Amino acid sequence: MNLDHLLPLMVVASSLIPGLVIFALGEQRKTARTILNLGGASVKLLLVAMMLWGVSQDHVYVVRFPITQSIDFALHADPFSLLFVTLSAVLWFLTTIYAIGYLENLPHCGRFFGFFSLCVAATSGIALSANLLTFLVFYEMLTLTTYPLVVHRGTPEAIRGGRIYLAYTVSGGAVLLLAMVWLQSIVGPVEFVVGGFLESAGHEYRNTFRWIFALLIVGFGVKAALVPLHGWLPEAMVAPAPVSALLHAVAVVKAGAFGIVRVVYDVFGVEFCGELGVATPLAIAAAVTILYGSLRAVYQNDLKRRLAYSTISQVSYIALGAAIVGPIATVGGIVHLVHQGLMKITLFFAAGNLAETLGIHEVSELNGVGRRMPWTMSAFTIAALGMIGVPPMAGFVTKWLLGSGAIAAGQWWVVGVLAGSTVLNAIYFLPIVYATWFKPPDGPWPHDHGRGRFETHLLLLIPPVLTAISVVLVGLLASMPFSPLDWARLIVEREYRP
Repeated sequence: MNLDHLLPLMVVASSLIPGLVIFALGEQRKTARTILNLGGASVKLLLVAMMLWGVSQDHVYVVRFPITQSIDFALHADPFSLLFVTLSAVLWFLTTIYAIGYLENLPHCGRFFGFFSLCVAATSGIALSANLLTFLVFYEMLTLTTYPLVVHRGTPEAIRGGRIYLAYTVSGGAVLLLAMVWLQSIVGPVEFVVGGFLESAGHEYRNTFRWIFALLIVGFGVKAALVPLHGWLPEAMVAPAPVSALLHAVAVVKAGAFGIVRVVYDVFGVEFCGELGVATPLAIAAAVTILYGSLRAVYQNDLKRRLAYSTISQVSYIALGAAIVGPIATVGGIVHLVHQGLMKITLFFAAGNLAETLGIHEVSELNGVGRRMPWTMSAFTIAALGMIGVPPMAGFVTKWLLGSGAIAAGQWWVVGVLAGSTVLNAIYFLPIVYATWFKPPDGPWPHDHGRGRFETHLLLLIPPVLTAISVVLVGLLASMPFSPLDWARLIVEREYRP
């Protein structure tokens, strides 16, 4: 076994091993725990960078372990998997810094950071899975490792939120298992192949494939929060802010969206989806979710719930891009995997700062808060404007590509969906921005804890500032080599290559 085989394993192990060791440390070993967290995150960044360079040069990284005669546990690195694992590695590093500041002096930090690292290991495994079986193993591991994070506070609300989260995600996993077994009984092991492979399986299976496609979308759609499978997401907002950031930007919802794209492009093939007639229903489901999520967000006074409904809407841009049969929209959907992650993690970091520093949880409490926490609210404002699609930020690039791709594919109705969503985004984000910067404070903040010489703890301030800057840069420098957009184009070029 050489380095080409070891690298995918090492990427998963770089968070798996620190997570297991953290459990063995005592609660008081704070320094050792911090070194393990940041050391593992740094090593993962280095390993991913090595694979990014190798894959850009057409290098192959793959490792296989036979489970039975016809079933392998397999990891590989292709451009799409590296886009996801890079997002995961970068945002894990920043979220770890944030979580160290957020949980300072709180109990059960060992348990939190242990599951936190295992959660990222599962996400890395999902990204690097070479077949559906391996994907499912890590997908279920993700469910089991995020549940303790959702219920971390141990309050009745947290227990209830965790129970709902578990009911939805375990049910989705069961549907996914059924679909995988059904498909494997027809075609054998389901490997992820660029361009898909089912088209050659035989005309007589086409109706069966339609049913299997529907089951796969339901299975992945639970974590991707497609309507009406989204009910767990607003309830899971009882989790601490670093967990919410991880759920919405890196791990759970992204795993579902990533799975949908894998099914469309690397199992069925986008053109075969068009022939089966399953792409349009998926596009309609994504469009309904986009508008429904945005509409519900308008009426939420709880800031984190407003952001949760925004996630429901924004993540479906990825599914919409996958369902519009055409390369331009595909680029828009895939690059939104990164863009949404950067924007949404910034918003949740900012929401966490407001809650931990001033005790602010409601939108109605935000009047004048920009004067008390200018850096935090500047980051929030940039991410909010990016979500609306204001140029030149990340969200604008996504919406432009999705709209252009839809027109190129002759699906003009998608432009109406994007326009409607943009209006709703503005309706639920701009009043926050206005109240923050232009309204006077109503009085003393609910619980102003102060946090040293800065507006809040420095470890809570650095991550949102960095991610907000990246929201601008990935939009402004979208055409530069190795930008998320450049990498998404590389993925699509290989997908549509004759």
